Amino acid sequence: MKNLVIVESPSKSKTIEKYLGKDYKVTSSKGHICDLATKGKEGLGVDIEDDFRPTYVVSPDKKSVVSDLKKMVKDSDFVYLATDPDREGEAISWHLARELGLDLDQNNRIVFNEITKSAVLKALEDPRTIDMALVRSQETRRILDRIIGFKLSKLLQKKIGSKSAGRVQSIALRMICDREKEIRDFVPEEYWTISAHLGKKLDTVLSRYQGKKVEIKTEAEADEILKALSDEFVLSEISEKSKKRSAYLPFITSTLQQEASIKLGFTSRKTMMVAQSLYEGVELSNGAQGLITYMRTDSTRLSNEFVASAFDKIEKEYGSQYKGFYRVKNDQSSQDAHEAIRPTFLGNDPDSIRQYLSNDQYKLYRFIYYRALASLMSEAVFQSVTYSFDNNGYEFTVSGSKMEFDGFLKVYGEYDSSKDVILPKLEKGDILKCSDIKKEQHFTEGPGRYTEAKLIKALEEEGVGRPSTYATIIDTIEKRNYVEYKKASDSGKTKYFYPTNQGVLTDEKLREYFQSVINIKYTAEMESELDEIAENKVDSIEALKEFYDRFQPLVDSAYEQMEKVQPEKTGEICPECGGEVVIRSGRFGKFKSCINYPTCKWHESLVKKEEPEEVGRNCPQCGKPLLKRKSRYGNYFIGCSGYPKCNYLETIEGETQKNFYRRKKK
Repeated sequence: MKNLVIVESPSKSKTIEKYLGKDYKVTSSKGHICDLATKGKEGLGVDIEDDFRPTYVVSPDKKSVVSDLKKMVKDSDFVYLATDPDREGEAISWHLARELGLDLDQNNRIVFNEITKSAVLKALEDPRTIDMALVRSQETRRILDRIIGFKLSKLLQKKIGSKSAGRVQSIALRMICDREKEIRDFVPEEYWTISAHLGKKLDTVLSRYQGKKVEIKTEAEADEILKALSDEFVLSEISEKSKKRSAYLPFITSTLQQEASIKLGFTSRKTMMVAQSLYEGVELSNGAQGLITYMRTDSTRLSNEFVASAFDKIEKEYGSQYKGFYRVKNDQSSQDAHEAIRPTFLGNDPDSIRQYLSNDQYKLYRFIYYRALASLMSEAVFQSVTYSFDNNGYEFTVSGSKMEFDGFLKVYGEYDSSKDVILPKLEKGDILKCSDIKKEQHFTEGPGRYTEAKLIKALEEEGVGRPSTYATIIDTIEKRNYVEYKKASDSGKTKYFYPTNQGVLTDEKLREYFQSVINIKYTAEMESELDEIAENKVDSIEALKEFYDRFQPLVDSAYEQMEKVQPEKTGEICPECGGEVVIRSGRFGKFKSCINYPTCKWHESLVKKEEPEEVGRNCPQCGKPLLKRKSRYGNYFIGCSGYPKCNYLETIEGETQKNFYRRKKK
């Protein structure tokens, strides 16, 4: 063995190994190999008094992986670290270098934004050293999350029975609780509208009186207007405008999660899992290939090569009139190291490779493919027409719109809701008779609850967290029973976030005792500071000290002043000893138990069974769909839908454990 290439994903390693010759061996670390220890003072794995010095340990489930990697390194002439091109990937490479005894000053780190043969070979030509600024940024984030998570979780578990709190998850919970309060406090206001149905099927609405906007607040006001109207409406004005709609920008992580939720019905976690499989590689007729670029990005930039190939495809297949122009729109906080999410090769038309994709992979790949292509196409042009009718000084209007040129909607039309509304041809001065006129009562509507897409958008707009973490954040607050994601009614289709009583209590206590650090502004500032650490503009130790000096006094105060909440009584009697039955929270969720515990150990679970969810991939052993399941311990894993006939299993991180279901024979 001459050269060893280490990536973090098993499926990724299989794809890359097919690109390289016999002089290369590609293997996987199967995700992070190290994490902060849980021993020492408060179990933080961080020596706060020694400049927040972290202690790392090899994760128990990765000891055999590290052992195997050490043997491979020993038999290799050179080792390349090819983990993901972001802070987490950089940290994984650093941990690998430390544990495997590699030279940190050596140019052995390679990065690529897409898993294609050309990208991988190009990366091998230009290796670099591990970027320690990125590593420090990731390490600082991990230390912050450990300190906040451990200290707050321990406090809340002891005082109010909540399972955990976190730097970003608590902000997501707060936003949901704040929205619920806004909805509860909203006082609807009455208003009325008047509409008239005119000849030739025109439905007009009263908008102005003598040039001023009409506001009708009571039924009496509406009746007065009706009395002043005749049955003849004179066409007083025709307004025609040409409107242009620019193409949408290509997907970044957050917009992909939002749009996939709205258009495809995918959860953010499902979107990221399916996108990961498309990025890591799919076996096509000509070999394995990564179909999309790296899916954790907040930049809308596209490579010059892709732009050129897209313009060429647009001109050849649709005509030069469909060629648009290249636009980039990044926020100040965007990291421009990666491109937007796009197909790696436009020749892989979604329908031409459909046979190689699962149904979910096909849906998401098609969505990404046409979004990226459409982003470089010309504007869609609509002709808008508005008719204004006069009736004794009251102005009624109706508008129509017709697409004159589809532009980018040529390929993206199925994901857009634009529809033509054609008005009949009329001339100024035409008089139309009213066939029906009516008044309608309405009430103003308060703010709506968050859907998953809207919550992700709100978090992004506030600068809280990073798009790659949103799926985990949402999953955590659901798992902790702080929120419920459910339909507003049995007949509804859309799901919304509702805070639970425990979620509201948790937010209230965090707001009462930790308002200065658990708030949107401070959390967003911390994200910006982490970015500056990655750019070598801020010292990580100073940032941690500044945070800790603010945070620890609040923890001490909360331990002294926060009252302990007693278990909720159900009014039931324990069937074994006759004691009162209370509701408690445990490792596996809420449960009923006897108040006399531990003397009496009667208990009954209140946790509902969670239904398995398809992950967009098929089982490598039998070909049946893989499902994401929840174990009785509350952990998620991926298993074959063909169980018990097929016992294939892997962890969420991708590690295979084929004998998970087998029981030892006595």
